Amino acid sequence: MEFINSPEAQAIKLPFSQAVRVGDVLYLSGALGNRPGTLELVPGGIEAETHQTMENIKSVLEENGLGMADIFKCTVMLADMSRWPEFNKVYVSYFDPDRLPARSAFGASGLALGAQVELECCAYAGNRPKA
Repeated sequence: MEFINSPEAQAIKLPFSQAVRVGDVLYLSGALGNRPGTLELVPGGIEAETHQTMENIKSVLEENGLGMADIFKCTVMLADMSRWPEFNKVYVSYFDPDRLPARSAFGASGLALGAQVELECCAYAGNRPKA
């Protein structure tokens, strides 16, 4: 197993790893729409938070030699399920429409930092050289 944290993630001392690689799978912890290296959510509502969440995921993947096309499974948590269409509008723009990851979603009564969205992903890392 390889436990992965960028210097920015280490600086805010979260009680979990950004990602863990086990074999050919990179398991990403739930990502929020926070500004990198801070615990501050971006302003602008669920669409802005979703964009930042996706960018945060993209950064973790890129730091590990992967891209959005390597994601095969996502779990979505929304503070308000009525915001589903707004979330999806942003989410689908990050993927090839013919290669959307398998996905589960659920509503939550509260998310960390008061976020409106949290997204957890798994990516295939078999094409990445082992560290």
